[in-house]
Order: sequence, then C-alpha cells, then structure tokens
Amino acid sequence: MHGRCNAMTALWTIDAMAAAMRAQRQGALPAETGGVSIDSRTLAKGDAFFAIKGDNRDGHEFVEAALDKGAGLAVVSKRERFSADAPLLIVPDVLEALRDLARAARARSAAKVIAVTGSVGKTGTKEALRLALSPQGETHASAASYNNHWGVPLSLARCSRTAKFAVFEIGMNHAGEITPLTKLVRPHIAIVTAVEPVHLEYFGSLEKIADAKAEIFSGLEPGGAAVLNRNNGQHARLAAAAKAANVGRMVTFGEHADADARLLRHSLHPEYSTVEARVLGSDITYRLGAPGRHLVLNSLAVLAVVVLAGGDLAIAGKALERLQPAPGRGARVTLSAPGGGVLLIDESYNANPASMRAAIALLGQAQIGTCGRRIAVLGDMLELGPEGPKLHGGLAEAIAAASVDVVFCSGPLMHSLWDALPPARRGGYAESAAALEPMVVGAVAAGDAVMVKGSLGSKMGLIVKALERKFPRQAAGEPAAST
Repeated sequence: MHGRCNAMTALWTIDAMAAAMRAQRQGALPAETGGVSIDSRTLAKGDAFFAIKGDNRDGHEFVEAALDKGAGLAVVSKRERFSADAPLLIVPDVLEALRDLARAARARSAAKVIAVTGSVGKTGTKEALRLALSPQGETHASAASYNNHWGVPLSLARCSRTAKFAVFEIGMNHAGEITPLTKLVRPHIAIVTAVEPVHLEYFGSLEKIADAKAEIFSGLEPGGAAVLNRNNGQHARLAAAAKAANVGRMVTFGEHADADARLLRHSLHPEYSTVEARVLGSDITYRLGAPGRHLVLNSLAVLAVVVLAGGDLAIAGKALERLQPAPGRGARVTLSAPGGGVLLIDESYNANPASMRAAIALLGQAQIGTCGRRIAVLGDMLELGPEGPKLHGGLAEAIAAASVDVVFCSGPLMHSLWDALPPARRGGYAESAAALEPMVVGAVAAGDAVMVKGSLGSKMGLIVKALERKFPRQAAGEPAAST
C-alpha cells in the first residue's frame, strides 16, 4: 500500500507535510518523500509510513520494521515512544493527521476531481475512468478498493499536485459514512453507478440505501455534476436528492430513451463487447475489452464523465479496448487439465444479488469445450438481513436463464438456492468453502468454464486457489480448450 510520484517531483516536502499535519519533528528527517504508505510490507524506499491503528493491528508495532526497510520517516502518535534519533513526525492522532494531509492535497490540486459510489460497479468504473483519462493527462486514481475512512484520505494524500484528473472511490455500509469522505474529496463530478440490495441488513430498504448513496452530493463543488443511472429503480429518488443538494448539472446514463449517455446497440461476446452509444450529443462506437452487460452500461457513465471533465470522447472510447477485469472481480485465466483447458472466472472478491446475477450471466456467455459444462460455484452473499434466504433462492431463475449446467453451493444462506435448483443442476453443497473445495476440484474437467463467486467473508478464494493448484495456468501460446 504505497503511492509513488513522478520521478522528477517529490510527492510532498517534509515542510509541507509537517505544516499540514501540525506535526512535531524528531530525528534527521529527509527534505521530501516520494510516497505515502500504511503497510510496512509493501512500502517503497523513502516513503512516509503512517502508523495507523486498524481494527486488528496497530501500525506503531511496525514503525521499526518500516524504517529498517527504508521508509524515509514515520508519522506516529505522541503517546508512543521510539528512539530519539528515529526520523518522525509526531501528531496527536495518526489517522486524523492523514486526513489533514488529504485536505492539503485537495487544496493544492488543480485536477478535475471525480468521485464514484454505488452498490455495485464502483471499483470497475473507477478503473475504467483511470484507463479512459490516462491518455489525456496525468491521472491519479484510488488503489484497489480504498474507499473507506482510511482508504479515501490515503488515496487523496497520494495525489500529486501535477495531476490533471483524479478519481476516487467512496464506499459505505452504514448511513452517514459517505458525507465526511465526499467533503474531503470535494469532487467536481460524482457518479452513482446503481442502488441495489447491498448491506440491506443495516438499512432495511432500498430507499434508505439510495439516501446513503446520495450523501455523495453533499461534497460536490459548486456547479458540480451528478451522473446517475437512468435505468435504476432509485433514479427518481437520487435525482431529487441531487436537486435538493443544488447540484449544478444532472447527467444520466443507460438504455432509457431520455438518458444523456444512451446505449443504442450492443453485442455481447465471451471476451469483450461492442457498443454503439450517444454520449451528450455525440455518437460513438467502441469495443469494451472486458465482457458483461453491466460493464457496457457503466462504460456509458465513464464516457459521460470524460466529456464533463473536458476529455476527448474518441480517445477514451479507444482506451476502453484495454479494459480488463481485476483479480477476484471477473478475472479470467485458462488452466491446463488432462485433455484440454478449463476457463476459470474468478469473482471471489465479493458478492451481492446484482453482481451475482451479472456474474451468472457472464458465465452463460462463456465458451466451453465439446464436452464442457458451465459450472457455478457460489458462496453466501452476506449482510442481506431477513431477505437473505429469499434473495439467494431467487438466483435459480438467473441460473436457468444463463443455461448453467452445474451449481455448487457453499454456506447456510446458499442452501435456499440449493433447495430451489432442479436435481440435474445440483453439483454439491457444503456448509463452508473449505468443505466444498474437494467436491469442486474433483468435478472440474477439460472444456469446463467455472465461475467462483461469494462475499469476501464466504472465503470462496480458497476454491480459486485450489483449482489453480490442481490445474496449472496455461502457458502463453498454448491452445485453449476446443469448442
């Protein structure tokens, strides 16, 4: 978790850092730093290490390791004690100091700042924006899914003063969490990708989820733009919230006839999609490098933002050819099995009803070998509250529509889906991913396409790793499974 700057320019001078954080100095401090880190395992030489107290570990335990590894300095709480010659900036509270540095980064930035939230599609949309904007100027974007109370200030503190565009992901699982984050980021453009039944147990209704997502408008710069999904069921509620927040401009995307970034035609393929759209009055045809109808719709939001940010639409459309799904979020790899290849689709990072249906649809598009099957390996979707069993059982319809051949289910909630499946589709059920693992590994054969998905707490990544252990990745240039 480290951030690097342009080799020609320091990310921060120590004077500027100390002033922003009102920090006391100790030891022989460097003049500047090239990055900001909160992880002693991955920091780069010269980084400033922030000793944040997390839910499980206290960063102060790793200050010495960070300095030994080459950190230029550490930011620590004045309540802690270190050797007198250690290069330190000492503050009352390290996380609050990181927020102060984030505020200073935002204050000095001349970038067009974009914030992305939504129940699904945040990280993918943020990465597509990074891809679309990078050819048009220096683009800073949040790493991974750094979208919470420490991830957002860390991402903002890493933004160089020379960035032309800056993209931040903002997440939440309770009401009130987005407001302080959007006020820190102060975006010029805010996207809400969709409102879906995610973290439903903490909210009780889609309307309350929409209200929490609408908090993002409270941080918009004066005259800023809101980009909303015109096809989402909560569009009217979000639009009303944006209007109440005095948003300067409202832009919509989707298939709806009134959408400002409107999908005209599209063609879905196993590895990519082709799209024709009208974006804020301009027609564009482009190829999206990753498959899935949900990505097609979110790409409309991306292109609308590019136009709003002053970028070139054609350059952005061309860049989206290079879009690739991230590990755990639809990344594809071909494994070598006796007699041919196995397509593994890794969706193990997280799951909710909307993303689960999208992943099942993607599996339905996957190419399989002559004797191959489409196999779904599904773990519990968590934080859905009393609606959980019903939402799991309802996936049977999506599985049938995608012509999935075999389903393996893991976890007590997935038992509702298991009960709803016809016997011919039942591959195996277990209470945990670890117990399901040998059943899946024993069933997969050449020509199969296997999609693994579940909430992070369902630990479906164990099954992905087990498949990769049994079937090595196919070497480049090796023939794939016959079709």
